[in-house]
Amino acid sequence: MAERTGRSGVIGGLIVYGLAVGIVLLLPVTYSGIVDAIGGWLRTGLGLSFFGFGWVEFFANVLMFLPLGFLLTLLLKRRRYGVGLALLISVGAEVAQIVIPSRQPSLRDILANAIGAAVGALLAWLLVVRRQRRAAKDHTVSREHAA
Repeated sequence: MAERTGRSGVIGGLIVYGLAVGIVLLLPVTYSGIVDAIGGWLRTGLGLSFFGFGWVEFFANVLMFLPLGFLLTLLLKRRRYGVGLALLISVGAEVAQIVIPSRQPSLRDILANAIGAAVGALLAWLLVVRRQRRAAKDHTVSREHAA
């Protein structure tokens, strides 16, 4: 029952995530004002003069695809599958942007998206491994107390 509830939660998370990211990726608007504001704050507010538009956009893409890698890995129970599917979704989103006015697809975005998905998949894998180890330890302890 707990696994079914967990799986439903992951699927629900993917639906909400997909809707939110779909809007961000496919709306015919540019986010340069937001990216410029963040870059300006990093440069002037924090003194990070090397943080330009490109880096802010790159890290935004990493962060945007991190939850996808995390959720797909939990759903599919394999890191490779989670990252692979996230990469296919990233490529599809970039291809779709070809026909959207004011949007420009790029290989750099695909790279950032893949890195984000891989980090998310790694975090999900670490969570699953930790749960499995804890469950094995609890099972061993309960067997020792029963004996």
